[in-house]
Amino acid sequence: MDSLSPTRSRGIRTSTLAAVSEVHGQVREEERDAQQEARRRVALSQIRQYGDPVLRMAARPVESFDDDLAKLAERMKRLMAEARGVGLAANQVGILQRLAVVQLSNEEEPQVLVNPAIVESGGTKETDDEGCLSLQGVLVPVERACHVVVEAKDERGGDVRLEFEGLAARVVQHELDHLDGVLILDRTTDEARREALGVLRPRLVLS
Repeated sequence: MDSLSPTRSRGIRTSTLAAVSEVHGQVREEERDAQQEARRRVALSQIRQYGDPVLRMAARPVESFDDDLAKLAERMKRLMAEARGVGLAANQVGILQRLAVVQLSNEEEPQVLVNPAIVESGGTKETDDEGCLSLQGVLVPVERACHVVVEAKDERGGDVRLEFEGLAARVVQHELDHLDGVLILDRTTDEARREALGVLRPRLVLS
């Protein structure tokens, strides 16, 4: 299992983040005690769910790297961890700023990506199931590039350059989609979309 190992080079952080086996469909599969499960439910209640218009809106570029941004990044990292997710975009907490956090392993620090952009995309493409903290109970097949390079800023405005492989590449592409108002329902097959909407639409009626 590879891990996030940042190194310094010309002021740019470069790292490679690869998959870990316990992640399934963007959610960590772990045994949870009652207290952890309670925290997870509280965290999920603070994450916008399918049907919320903000999930379909494109986020705006971040212009101010201030304490408010740092606090938002910390809140998102906490929610992601407590919800047992591996990524979270600001849209999912109702904030239209181009900010996402990712973390595939409990052993690694979460990575903050501000104004992220994919600058390289290569390798083969693979299809695998993806879930989403904003579409709970749904898994759909999505084709993604197996290798991407992302350039971004951290929450203090420092330059970041990251290479993502395998599952990590899938996660970061998923989160950048959120920042453009794109959901996994837009990238899956017609059949999988119909099945997913069969799960999600009754919840909209009841909510």
